[in-house]
Amino acid sequence: MTIFISGGAKNGKSTLAQNMAVKLSEGGKHYYIATMIPVDEEDRERIRRHIADRDGLGFETIECPRNILNCLKLGDPEGTFLLDSATALFMNELFRQERNYEMDPEAPDRCARELCEFVRSVKNAVIVSDGIYSDAQKFDESTEVYRRGLARIDRALAGACDTVVEVSAGVPTVHKGALPL
Repeated sequence: MTIFISGGAKNGKSTLAQNMAVKLSEGGKHYYIATMIPVDEEDRERIRRHIADRDGLGFETIECPRNILNCLKLGDPEGTFLLDSATALFMNELFRQERNYEMDPEAPDRCARELCEFVRSVKNAVIVSDGIYSDAQKFDESTEVYRRGLARIDRALAGACDTVVEVSAGVPTVHKGALPL
């Protein structure tokens, strides 16, 4: 089963995703795919909080900030994968160090294609993304490119996954499929 979870920041997406991944694994292998490349203390604190939240749940962590298909070599495709988050993965792909952090115009389509291939290649996957594209405010051009690219990726994932959930104020709303009981 594949589950796509989206919503605003600090709305309970990660907790729901962890619970769903543990449930889907049925006591088997479950992997946490860490995508964030920390750049400041706030990022490092967020990582520490996520690690503490997963403590005791039996996740094996796979560090994969780019090239998501590499996870297929590092984990058992018959296991359950929790990718948190598509938002950070896309940021890392869009602004790559080897491109001097200039925007890669191919990144949205490449990310969407690779994430969809990833969810089709594993038994169970839970993908978390941030719904940062729904407000009406106009931002600078690079932020708009990022927001439009993430929206494109999220639409592709919503189409590829069995279940689509939006979390708002800790309340999950299922838009497609069903959550595992």
